[in-house]
Amino acid sequence: MTVYETELVVERRESVAEGVLVLDLRHPLGEPLPAWEPGAHIDVVLGPDLERQYSLCGDPADRKVWRIAVLREATGRGGSAYVHGELRIGDKVRVRGPRNRFRLEPAARYRFVAGGIGITPLLPMLAAAEEAGARWSLLYGGRTRNSMAFAGELERYGDRVTFAPEDEAGLLDLASVLDDVPEGTLVYCCGPGPLLDAVEARCPAGILRVERFSPGEVTDGGPDTEFEVALARSGRTVTVPPGVSVLDAVREAGVEVLYSCTEGTCGTCETEVVEGEPDHRDSVLTEQERAAGETMLICVSRCRGRRLVLDL
Repeated sequence: MTVYETELVVERRESVAEGVLVLDLRHPLGEPLPAWEPGAHIDVVLGPDLERQYSLCGDPADRKVWRIAVLREATGRGGSAYVHGELRIGDKVRVRGPRNRFRLEPAARYRFVAGGIGITPLLPMLAAAEEAGARWSLLYGGRTRNSMAFAGELERYGDRVTFAPEDEAGLLDLASVLDDVPEGTLVYCCGPGPLLDAVEARCPAGILRVERFSPGEVTDGGPDTEFEVALARSGRTVTVPPGVSVLDAVREAGVEVLYSCTEGTCGTCETEVVEGEPDHRDSVLTEQERAAGETMLICVSRCRGRRLVLDL
């Protein structure tokens, strides 16, 4: 699978809320960028061993610019600090993508829930829902009103958007959104892990779509036993010992594989399963996709038996 990868220029750098920077990325020669749909993200390579995923939050119809928003995280792993402290207008960054595991599916009604920087993938979804004539509402929470990015932009939607800064309103009133969901409604949620966990616990089965920035808790993973992985296209077989990921074992054997987060959250390393039963430990695949067992994220997931055959 060919993945678009190039260097883009930082054309705009603007603070849109307390601790949140918006970057506009453009091709240095003005070439059009690949098309994308609401929910898509890109990989941004900030340096050696420093690569992060950011949701595209601009206008999908604008093929000249990719827009991302980056929250400065005091307890982060260095990516946000680099963006806020080092990147300047005119600098170039290497990007890959776009990829989308959070697509907006057709529905008559939507209920959106955003926590903090989780508003970013939802912004183009709101515009798409509006254009499609769907009925929708957004519950948007943050630490303070000043920390809630794009609040001014969202005000144009009137009372369909409920702003709930925690220092004014307390925790998000999820009951108001999830306790009486009409038939034909889909719920989309993005934000910190505790919010996603709370929404998942309350939301009716089958209607929720989420995107996680950090790995969810694995509750049904098997033991980390040794197993074999046969690589169908390469004609090789590698052994995956306990404590070693399939991704690392495959790369150690000299097989190049696309990967990024190594946490099971971005979907970059999703690989087709030819044979065997994966032990899914990611935060990307739906329950239906896990049950089908047709793909797996090899950076975190393992094998429930002695052998897997992968399309690598």
